Amino acid sequence: MDEAHSAGRQVAAHATIDEGIRRAVLAGVDTIEHGYGASDEVLALMREHGTVLIPTLAASEAMARYGGWDPREPEPARLRAARAMFARALKSGVTIACGSDVGVFAHGDNVRELELMADYGMAPADVLRSATMTAARVLRRATDLGRVASGFTADLIAVHGDPLHSLAALRAPVMVMKEGRVIVEPHS
Repeated sequence: MDEAHSAGRQVAAHATIDEGIRRAVLAGVDTIEHGYGASDEVLALMREHGTVLIPTLAASEAMARYGGWDPREPEPARLRAARAMFARALKSGVTIACGSDVGVFAHGDNVRELELMADYGMAPADVLRSATMTAARVLRRATDLGRVASGFTADLIAVHGDPLHSLAALRAPVMVMKEGRVIVEPHS
């Protein structure tokens, strides 16, 4: 931790069990990826130390599907555990950023993480913040990413509908802007 931090680097711990998460937090990690087994006490410790939770809910769901789970069936134990931990994390006040362990599921389905965060109890406005402002802060890019403001990188999308009412609107962007250049035009 000290070596990484002395070099200006952040440290992420992929941790799923309570004791591993606790040890990582006490060692000084910046983020906990997954965190499914975090107890209330460890979530409080994360909040106290400023350790950010990146719950990777979509990765857990994808792994369950690859294991044969059909979403029409009751959730397997690993998904119930992720759902319960996420509810406890929301209640604890720990900072939650959106991250997905992308690569576990098909490219282009990244919005599933946002949908699950909302399905598991996070307000849509907070979900959007977790993927923009909070994620920018985690990446140490809060001075140029995560907001629509002068001087910030203009990476934007436009969608039909209001993602504050349905995050599914994010699945069909009608315009994509990358660094201030429109790369996908709206259809007339």
